[in-house]
Amino acid sequence: MRRKHRRLQSEPDLDITPFMNLMIVLVPVLLLNMVFAHTSVLELNFPTGESLASEQVEELQIQVVIHADSLVVADNQGGVIKSIDQKGGEHDFAVLKDVMKELKSRIPEKKDVIIMPSRETSYQVLVSVMDTVRSYDAVVAGNLVEAELFPEISLGDAPVESTEDAERAGGQS
Repeated sequence: MRRKHRRLQSEPDLDITPFMNLMIVLVPVLLLNMVFAHTSVLELNFPTGESLASEQVEELQIQVVIHADSLVVADNQGGVIKSIDQKGGEHDFAVLKDVMKELKSRIPEKKDVIIMPSRETSYQVLVSVMDTVRSYDAVVAGNLVEAELFPEISLGDAPVESTEDAERAGGQS
């Protein structure tokens, strides 16, 4: 008589080593990318269609007008405070920061400023001007802190330069 030998059949183990290797690499990469996906939001005040009250018209308004070749800091009562020409083909934000610090020291209670970019102004220049007029780095008691200048920013359109202004500024028509 012949005997049948029954072979022992076992289920093969599930190999999860490649999956574990993937998780070891994937988790730190995803955690690192979370840091670089930081988005900052600027709160801006846009003009409304309502007419201004007489009290608002008399209030001092600081304006920063961005032209293609200069930055002009002005107010609504005395006119131009400082005209800052380009330096090396780029706007001089260091001088703008100094002018804004001086204005803040003269009128410390003032918190708002109007930024008026021209149509040719690039987005990067606009954001750089916003960052410059909002705050600056200061050292207090040995620590680097962000000191407030004019955090409440409003946007408007820059006035169009007339041909006389352009001729005086650069001799171009």
